Order: sequence, then C-alpha cells, then structure tokens
Amino acid sequence: MLLKRLLVGLPLKTTQAIHERLSKRLALAAFASDPLSSVAYATEEILLVLVLAGTATVVWSIPISLTIVLLLSILTMSYRQIIFEYPEGGGAYTVAKSNLGELPGLTAAAALMIDYVLTVSVSVAAGVAAVTSAVPSLFPHRELMGLLAILLVMIVNLRGLRESGRIFAVPTYLFIGAILVMLAVGLAQFLFGRSGQMAAGQGGNPVPAVEGLTLFLLLRAFSSGCTALTGMETISNGVSAFKRPESKNAALTMVGMATILGTMFLGISALAYHFGILPKEDETVVSQIARATFGQGPLYYLVQASTMMILILAANSAFNGFPRLASILARDSYMPHQMALMGDRLVFSNGIMILGVFSGLLIILFQGDTHALIPLYAVGVFLSFTLAQAGMVRRWVVKRGRHWRKKLIINGVGAVATGVATGIIASTKFLHGAWIVVALIPLIIVWFRTVHGHYRAVAEQIVLERDHRPPVPRQNIVLIPISGVNRAVIRAVDYARSRPGDIRAVLVDVDKEDTARTEMQWAQWGCGVPLVVLPSPYRSVLRSLLDYIEEVLEKDPQTWVTVVLPEILPARWWQNILHNQRALMLKAALLFKERVVLTDVPFHLER
Repeated sequence: MLLKRLLVGLPLKTTQAIHERLSKRLALAAFASDPLSSVAYATEEILLVLVLAGTATVVWSIPISLTIVLLLSILTMSYRQIIFEYPEGGGAYTVAKSNLGELPGLTAAAALMIDYVLTVSVSVAAGVAAVTSAVPSLFPHRELMGLLAILLVMIVNLRGLRESGRIFAVPTYLFIGAILVMLAVGLAQFLFGRSGQMAAGQGGNPVPAVEGLTLFLLLRAFSSGCTALTGMETISNGVSAFKRPESKNAALTMVGMATILGTMFLGISALAYHFGILPKEDETVVSQIARATFGQGPLYYLVQASTMMILILAANSAFNGFPRLASILARDSYMPHQMALMGDRLVFSNGIMILGVFSGLLIILFQGDTHALIPLYAVGVFLSFTLAQAGMVRRWVVKRGRHWRKKLIINGVGAVATGVATGIIASTKFLHGAWIVVALIPLIIVWFRTVHGHYRAVAEQIVLERDHRPPVPRQNIVLIPISGVNRAVIRAVDYARSRPGDIRAVLVDVDKEDTARTEMQWAQWGCGVPLVVLPSPYRSVLRSLLDYIEEVLEKDPQTWVTVVLPEILPARWWQNILHNQRALMLKAALLFKERVVLTDVPFHLER
C-alpha cells in the first residue's frame, strides 16, 4: 500500500473530478502525442517501400505526403462534427452503434482497441529506435528499454489525467519546437542554395531496384505513410475530459493538432527529399535530417532526445483512449463492468493496466522491432474512421437539421476517402502482417457478444418482476463442522450463538477414541450447543459432511443452512499450507449449493 501511494499518489475525492479536466494546452499533450509523434517514422515508412524500386523513385514521397495531408484535412473536418454531435465521447464506437447498429459499432470498437495496443507498442519501439540511433551500443537492449518505458508511462497515467497531462506537456512541446526549428533551418538552407547531398553527408550510393515502380508499390507506400494519421480519433473519444465548453475546446484542440501534424509531416518529407536521405537500418530518417541540418552538435542531440521522449510518451494517447473506450463498452455491458470503475486517482485504472500488459507482450513478441510492428498498424484505425464517417452520413440523412446537407457532404467525402484508404492499407499490408488484425477483429467481437450475453442472462434472472412478493421468514439451521475442541472452535460457537437459528456442531467419527474424547470436552465447552456425530465407515470427512447437509436441505425445502467454519489463520503466509486444507475443500464444495450460506470465523495466530 505504501509503494502504491508513493507511485500513484493519494486518492482523489469524486467531487474533485471537475478539477481534473484538461485545458486545451494540456489536452494537446495528453491526447495528441500519438499523431504528432508519428511524423518521426511516417516518412521513413514511405521511403522504405519506395526505395524497393530504386533511389530515383523517392521523388514520389512528396505527392504521397501531400495526399496524406489532404486526407488529414478531411478527417479533421469530419471528426469536428462528431465532437459536437457526440459530446459524451465514444468516437467511432458510439457513432457506428447508434446509427448503423450493434455489429458495426462493435467492429469499430474492436478495431480501435487493437489500434490502441499497437499505438503503445509502435510508439515505444520507435522511441527506443531513436535512442539506439544516437547510442548504437544500446541496440541489443531495446526490448528491456521498451518494457521499462511502457511501465513508466503506465505509472504516470495511473497518477491521474491532469497530472499526466502536465508531465507530458514539456516533452511534447519540446519535440514540436525542436522539429519546427529543424524545418526552419532546413528551409533556410534550401533557400540559400545549400547542396542537399553535400549537406547531408548521408547520401550514400544509389540503391539498386529490386521491384518495378508499379501502382501497387505506390499504394503500399501510401498505406505505410498513413500511420501518420493514427490517433486522430482519440480526442473524439475523450471529449468529456476537457474543461467546459467541452466540445468547443476539443474541436479547437483537434484543429491545432492537425495543423501542427500536417506542417511537420510535410516538412520532414520535403527535407528528406532535399537532402537525398534514404532509410538506414541503424539510424532513423529524422536522425539523418537533424544531422544534415545541425551537424553533430547540441541541436542534433536535442532533436534526438525530444523525438525519443515524444515517441515513448506517444503511448499516452492510447493510455487515455483505450481506458475510456473500455469504460463506455463496459457501461453497455460489452466489457467486464470493472472496466467502468474509476480508480483512486479518478482514472480508469483497470483499462490502463490491461493496455500496459498487452502492449508489453507485443514488444516481447516482435522483439521491439518498429518495422515488424508497423504492418499491423493503421488497418484497425482506418476501419474505425470509415465506420464513424458512414455512421454520421446516416445520421444526417435521418436527423437532418440545420446545414445538414453541408455536414452530409463533409462526412460523405470522409467516408469515401477513408474507405478507399482502408481498402488500400488492408490489401497492400495483408501478407505483411495485417491479416493478424483482420483475424483478431471477429474474435474480439465474439468476446464482446459473449460478455454482453452473460450480463443479459444475469439481468433476466435477478430482475424483480411485478408478481414477485417479499420472501416469508424461513428457519435457519446453523452447522459448525469441528474436528476437536479448541479456542478456534469455541470462537466459532460464540459467533454462531449470536445469530438466530437452530445451532448444531457436527463431528465426523473417523476414530472412536478421538470422538469419545471430543464428546467429553464438548460437554464442558460446547456452551449447550448439541453435538451431532456422523458415522464414516470409509473415513471420508468431507463426504459425510456434504451428505448430512444434503439431508438437512431435503428434510425441509424452505430451510436455510448456514455453515460456520472455524479457520486458523497463521501469522506468516507460507504457514497456510500447513492448515485449513479441509476447510478450503469444504468451501469449494458448498459454494454452488442452493440455500447454503458459508460463514468463515477466523482465529488469528500470533507470531
């Protein structure tokens, strides 16, 4: 408990929730770190595909980047409408479920949850790659570094929404500032005629073509670059986390995020082309651009340090989005209801910890390799984009209202654009790992429906119907299983006598001498409670007790049976294996018996 308080902090009152909401400045750091950080690897992913057709094809990175920025603009306008229309949050899941039905809603939810887990894994792996680019000797330890980074972000998020926003604001804005300065200096070098290849010192030899420049290759490059757009929906999921007016502040934050993201992404793609930079196994594209722009000086290391921090902290967007989505699903009974409960610090602690565990497993499974994780990325989130936009299209057609045609066109264009992008990403990345996501989505939907079916069955069985009447009083028979007479047994008798009912002690006769001795002691210490001795020809204590309880239940179908168990609790945890094994088996056997209530009376041993 002391360690928890040290790491997480003191509990917050429910009334303090309103004060934990985020301003636009803190919300940008909390919700937008994922899409902003993606500029560190999105251009590199485009180039990794293009160079397969030779060095000359990298010129296509510019039109591909412009296309992705156009898609970014469409998404921003579309999600602004979702924010104002659904201020309670929930994003694609809420929109799809309320307008298209249960299956599309659950599909969007499953896709988003996969995307959030991948966001953490990819961001952390990319952040570690930024570190190993600057310090290559750390490369063999990238898995351990990734796991430690996930643990750090998880602990910070458990401390509360506002506190995590404050902690992550500094590295987020430091990264934005460092990248913008790098772009400004690179632009100045371009305007003053500095030679790209000479300036970079990284140009290297031309890469031989291993594939032809085909439409499919260009589409693969586009789909890889679309990782720059992941995380766009996080703000729409967490509108309720903003200060009032929630929708207005969330919409302004989304526009600011999109503007910064588009500027940085286009700038990095342009500088990579200007400096003739190509992907390298041991150094990121951003690292090469920074080295070409600043040389091996303090500003280069500032870019690398801020990139490393923002990539690792980009996981924070998922740590805000995943628990909120899980809580909404739990509220609708598609996830365990515990996911809807807030922890001590007014955050959804269960969702935060589950996300940390699953993303850590991915880091281990893919050995912290960013390029191995990237093909799984973006399929889920673009599917959710498409379902959200299609849901909004149907909403405007049905609801109409003020300016509904204009809103319909915006969301309609968004649905078509993201639908095409989803098809491109799924088809071009399918054999490279996207099939895993495609296969996982139906499995998660089955899980959602299984949970929902369970909760529905529980509700049907425990609901009070109009024809139900308050129960009439029943007789209660209290049974105290004993194996001898001692202080623990007498303590249980003392408790049983404080409750109304017919009290009986029950002893199973497995040894005639011990039974006779126990009967004599019971006459002195039993406090007048009758002792029932059960014969047991085969020395089966548990079977004899269960048969007797069944006999009592059959004798009077209206009777409650309360079994009071005397239980010795040792002072040290390991000593438990020396005690209470019979009591444990009896508890397990009685747990599912109708009209049987189990009461445990502990007797604590001193050290």
